[in-house]
Amino acid sequence: MKDGARFVRFLAVGVLNTAFGYAAYAALIGLGLQPQPALALAFALGVMWNYLTHARLVFGQKGYRRLLPYAAAYGAIYLINAAALQAALAAGLHPLSAQALLVLPMAALAFFLISLVLTGQVPF
Repeated sequence: MKDGARFVRFLAVGVLNTAFGYAAYAALIGLGLQPQPALALAFALGVMWNYLTHARLVFGQKGYRRLLPYAAAYGAIYLINAAALQAALAAGLHPLSAQALLVLPMAALAFFLISLVLTGQVPF
């Protein structure tokens, strides 16, 4: 599959994955968790779901042999997201607005890292 088509597929699956992750984050905020613990838990809940959708629907991978490197890539994405969220919160943004602003940059970073992990190649 060409990288352009893969990227479009990644974005389509990403909408589903992002909705799942953001809904989990919002629900956890609604339950009274602070933004950073809510982000950590939402990421943890999303790793397995996202692995299955990315590996199978976008990259044609079956099984779980790439799950650990995938989880490590998601760990890196989480750390970058957490730092950016903290900066946005320090700038005075509301927790939900702050994370909403980070969705697209984190999606681009995720495509790069996940492509690398699941295919062994840098996209584009």
